[in-house]
Amino acid sequence: MTNATGAHMRAELTSQPETWARAADMRVEQALLPASGARIAVVGCGTSWFMAQSYAALRESSGHGETDAFTASEFPFGRDYDAIVALTRSGTTTEVLELTERVKGTIPVIAVLGDDTSPLSDLADAVVAMPFADEQSVVQTRFATTALALFRASLGESLDAAIADAQQVLDGQASDDPALIDAEQYSFLGMGWTFGLAHEAALKLRESSQSWTESYSSMEYRHGPIAIAAPGRVTWQFGAAPEGLQSQVEATGARFVQHSIDPLAELVRVHRVALDRAVAKGLDPDQPRNLTRSVILDD
Repeated sequence: MTNATGAHMRAELTSQPETWARAADMRVEQALLPASGARIAVVGCGTSWFMAQSYAALRESSGHGETDAFTASEFPFGRDYDAIVALTRSGTTTEVLELTERVKGTIPVIAVLGDDTSPLSDLADAVVAMPFADEQSVVQTRFATTALALFRASLGESLDAAIADAQQVLDGQASDDPALIDAEQYSFLGMGWTFGLAHEAALKLRESSQSWTESYSSMEYRHGPIAIAAPGRVTWQFGAAPEGLQSQVEATGARFVQHSIDPLAELVRVHRVALDRAVAKGLDPDQPRNLTRSVILDD
């Protein structure tokens, strides 16, 4: 298989159970993350922002302290935080570097990154490097989910079930449901920490296959967005759904998708659909249109 058929993305998404297990075992590195009780912000751009949202929701809801998530360009300078966690695969994203430079000496920054030779490594106060999860494909899969696996383990969660669920997804048929690959439109839904996963799922299909996708809080979906639900379209729920939502979606003729697995493993299923959809359309998800591995802004 050549890169034209998404060889990098396929290899990287397939490796996720292994990289999650490695992240779960990084106890020394996990100890570099802010201690329980600290008031923190988590920042990133694109995919990293969505993983930041999931981490923030998990950390705060599990009683580890007030945790906000921001895209790096919207960070509220002047707000008091004990630490900032900066998530970035490349460590070269302009907005993250500028933020880190601006708060240097006032708020500690812990960088979580894939490339430990990047400029952010020298700027940050502490570095959690995961080069084993770095990627060649422009479209992120394993780095993002491995970072979230690291965060979940640092909060005391066991990743055993998530890893097993992800492996089961990967061991299934390459296209477990053709209707999921051929859909006209996708709406991804989540609540709490899975809201960030819904955003990321929608982004993956947009990036890799130029698909029409949207993402919403599950409870908000009925406040307008359900108007676009129709036959040939998919409403895909991460985690538990609000009572009655499935029947309301199915009444529109749309396909309601939900699986009883760890939501992070459900994102792996979306990765596979995104890859298969891109290849079916003759697109290269390793080099998607208008995108680069890192956004580096000109002066």
